[in-house]
Amino acid sequence: MPELQAVNTSAAPAPVGPYNQAVRAGNLLFCSGQIALDPASGAMVGGGDVEAETRQVLSNLQAVLAEAGCRPQQVVRTTVFLADLADFAKVNALYAEVFGQGVAPARACVQAAALPKGARVEIDCIAVLA
Repeated sequence: MPELQAVNTSAAPAPVGPYNQAVRAGNLLFCSGQIALDPASGAMVGGGDVEAETRQVLSNLQAVLAEAGCRPQQVVRTTVFLADLADFAKVNALYAEVFGQGVAPARACVQAAALPKGARVEIDCIAVLA
C-alpha cells in the first residue's frame, strides 16, 4: 500500500468534519468535496446564486490541487453534486472554464437531496500527480 499523506491549505476552507482536504496516495490525489465556503471566514458565499457558489467551489478545489503541486489538467475524475439538476447548464459552463482544456476528466453529475450547509453545488476530484 502506498504511503498516505494529508494535504491541507489555508487557501481553501478548513474541513467541517474528521477528514482532510485531500489525501495523496502514491501518485494519486483524492480531493474531498468542496462547497462554496469562504476560506477566511468559513461562511457560505453566493447567497443561493449557483454561479457564485460554483466559482467559489472551483476556486477552493484549485487551491487544494495547487497545495499538492497539481493543476486542473491533471484531474482525471470528478463528481459534481447539485441540489437541483436544473442548474446543470450554469454549473457546466463554469466547470468547463477550469476542466475543459485538453482531455477533460471523466465525470459523474448527480442531484443530491441535500448538500452540507445548504450548498447548491459540491465538487470532488481525483488527480494524477507528476
